[in-house]
Amino acid sequence: MRKHSEDAPADRPRDRTHAKQIAVGRERCFLVRLISPADAVPGEDPLDEIALLLDTAGGLECGRLVQRRARPHAGTYLHKGKLAELVDAVLASGADTVLVDDDLAPPQLSAIENACQRKVIDRSELILDIFQSRARSHQAKMQVQLAQLQYELPRLARKWTHLERLGGGIGTRGPGESQIESDRRLLRAKIGQLRRDLDSLEERKVREVSSREPLFAACLVGYTNAGKSRLMNRLSHAETLVEDRLFATLDTLTRRIEGESGQPPFLLSDTVGFIRRLPHNLVASFHATLEEAAQANLLLHVTDASDPLATQHMEAVEDTLGQLGLHSHPRIHVLNKTDIAAPDRVAALREGLSLPSFAVSAQTGEGIDALTAHIRASAHAGRRRLTLRFPASDGRRYAFLNQLGVVQRVSWDGDWCLLEAILDQATLAKLESMEGTMTAMDS
Repeated sequence: MRKHSEDAPADRPRDRTHAKQIAVGRERCFLVRLISPADAVPGEDPLDEIALLLDTAGGLECGRLVQRRARPHAGTYLHKGKLAELVDAVLASGADTVLVDDDLAPPQLSAIENACQRKVIDRSELILDIFQSRARSHQAKMQVQLAQLQYELPRLARKWTHLERLGGGIGTRGPGESQIESDRRLLRAKIGQLRRDLDSLEERKVREVSSREPLFAACLVGYTNAGKSRLMNRLSHAETLVEDRLFATLDTLTRRIEGESGQPPFLLSDTVGFIRRLPHNLVASFHATLEEAAQANLLLHVTDASDPLATQHMEAVEDTLGQLGLHSHPRIHVLNKTDIAAPDRVAALREGLSLPSFAVSAQTGEGIDALTAHIRASAHAGRRRLTLRFPASDGRRYAFLNQLGVVQRVSWDGDWCLLEAILDQATLAKLESMEGTMTAMDS
């Protein structure tokens, strides 16, 4: 869903790349969800999160309906009586669209559309639409397009006549091939090409990350709108977009944080935010974007401590990290927004955590020094103070060490340079792989 100017011409052509793109302007949406007793969270309105997503997408909420049942109806999602109630409520509210906070099977979607005579959008489609509107880089746009096509493929129902015909002519179609079969074939071809292009980008990203100077790397991960971008700005003085909306940015940003008082510098990255029940296709598509997290030495799991659902948000992030194979990655918890969170609430959250935790406010700077000190201490762990001896003419090695910011002292002995530095094993191995003579001994 995209925001458009309210005074835009009514006859402006609409982009039909996404088969059921949400309408221009503040579309009125009626929110629906079926929730089982096991999934209910005390004190939580089950539709609050989808309402935030709708606001992010630019839509306007005009009503809510929740059914509490053990499982959805296989054919209609809502059970008979609740579906009839929904029809009446949608009509009374003047809604343009029914927004279901769940993933619907094609028959369920069709059944609700036929009953309400309104367009129906499910949770995944809304999130995909938000991601499409937020994507800025070529890579992010490709990732979102792939996830959208994978979502649409099983829901294809003779509505893809707007797709560009890449092929055609004699021999390109079998006898009696239907329109929908042809469109499915085109979609599968597009999906295959996008996967190949993204695989190539991912390989390039892996090479790019692994070829960087061997600095300690920390990476911010967390629930969307937990304040990661503001925290990135506070730690690195980067000008990251800060917006009180879900999924404000999709692209990873990396900054070098210079060392202080002889401490080595480190890299800090900000990644796309997570959310509960994030569509699987998006998780799979964004592997390349999340390469920074996979290659990081330390993950900073950021949580909005003021959010009543902070514990559930932590669990959602941990689940997503597990899907990415990062469940055992070294990490710490960062409880953000302590300037607006109750102190006893923050204390209770920290008490329930098994990993190291830090209470901070990216807004005011509270606790930032302690967090930075921990990151620097983690970067320093496993390092050795060494004296390196190499020819004074070896400018490449000398420049490399100075660029890392790990040099403690330099002296000269004739044609030799004696350089004292604090190094980790990976950096030492890279120095030893360079051409020329070098010896290393503990200082």
